[in-house]
Amino acid sequence: MTTHSTDPIVAIATAPGRGGIGVVRISGRDLGALIGRLFSSPLTPRHAHYLPFNDAAGNAIDAGIALFFKGPNSYTGEDVLELQGHGGPAVLRRLQERCIELGHDLGLRHAEPGEFTQRAFLNDRLDLAQAEAVADLIDASSEAAARSAMASLSGAFSAHVNALGDRIVHLRMLVEATLDFPEEEIDFLEKYQARETLTGIQDDLRALTRQARQGMILREGLHVVLAGQPNVGKSSLLNALAGDDIAIVTPIAGTTRDKVIQQIHIQGVPIHIVDTAGLRDTDDTVESIGIARSWAEIEKADVIIHLQDARSRSDALDVAITSRLPARTPVLEVLNKTDLLDRLPGANDLSSVGSGQVGSQDSDTPGDHGTHRASSQPAIAISAKTGAGLDVLRQKLLDIAGWNPGTESPWLARERHLHALQRADEHLAAAAEYASHNDQVLDLFAEELRLTHDALCSITGQFTSDDLLGEIFSSFCIGK
Repeated sequence: MTTHSTDPIVAIATAPGRGGIGVVRISGRDLGALIGRLFSSPLTPRHAHYLPFNDAAGNAIDAGIALFFKGPNSYTGEDVLELQGHGGPAVLRRLQERCIELGHDLGLRHAEPGEFTQRAFLNDRLDLAQAEAVADLIDASSEAAARSAMASLSGAFSAHVNALGDRIVHLRMLVEATLDFPEEEIDFLEKYQARETLTGIQDDLRALTRQARQGMILREGLHVVLAGQPNVGKSSLLNALAGDDIAIVTPIAGTTRDKVIQQIHIQGVPIHIVDTAGLRDTDDTVESIGIARSWAEIEKADVIIHLQDARSRSDALDVAITSRLPARTPVLEVLNKTDLLDRLPGANDLSSVGSGQVGSQDSDTPGDHGTHRASSQPAIAISAKTGAGLDVLRQKLLDIAGWNPGTESPWLARERHLHALQRADEHLAAAAEYASHNDQVLDLFAEELRLTHDALCSITGQFTSDDLLGEIFSSFCIGK
């Protein structure tokens, strides 16, 4: 992406394809000359003008609404012109190219992905967390995610981060003042209750981190892979969880030859379920390719559901599959087809036998797991056919994600936000260690407070590298 460019830019702001309405958006520091070339009369800011959009020969490309927003009171902080016409791709392309033609000598060019929102950030219309929330709101796949993204966009997350940062700055200011006047010989930590203040900041930072972690789960969801032998009911389970016939189900082993991906929601949390080819030794070339892809998906999973037939659990092939599952990934042992048993498995039948261990996480973040499955839990008995046990399975997936519906995050968060909060927590811990030495190392205490504040500021973009900006905004839609 062009960094800090001031060229005027244009893009089709509506999604590709046909629609009732399409929007061509232009942003620049002064669009007066371009507006004069497009229309015969000036536009009143924030008023809708119904006008023809003409080509070079004076023939109408379309007719629609022209809206002019005078900077800095616009989305980007610059002059913004939106041309709203009919949503046909050919019409919008012609209108966009007409704008390029008229504004070529003014430097008008096609916008890059996310460049409108990047300019909003650079012109202080949005901070970085709010700018990211724009993309999150567009990408939200559930009502809960959309609500949280809108809260982030309105500044709720940033307000909490900034409030915490202000408290750190105040404490640091007192430290710096003490360092500037050493002759006063006051016990800074006692006089200003610095240790108590620091403890309060640490507690609030950790509460903020817990909420942010919930927000990341709501945004990212879980990547769940269904693994097991052929014909144990993986496709049936996918269909049952999705509530639709997504995958083909037959009694013939090896029906699934390639992965099938479906997104579902459990209590608003997105779960990306991958149905894979049955794992076994085979001479079939096509099936072998599918099995190789299955193992590749298993390596990338946040959670693995090892599905087995309840009538023949833990046979030699299941044991072999278990031995190959990644040690760092939580594994749920699930026994399917309980509707075909003479009786439901009891507690003794479902006790863990190694392959039924459910992985515990050393971290609260999905995908960041410990090296060993530390806890041993009973297998989950289900019937994909009747739906028995599926609620237990759904809840277990939420438990592994660390999702607590009682503390739903009021905003969405990203992995980089969590990393920044973690860095801030580490620097506060170091500051607390220096505080234990009384006033002997106040300079180091102050430095850790500065580093804490810098980590928090990276969330809202007060201290952000151009490389990070390029990475963030390049993932946006063109026109946004």
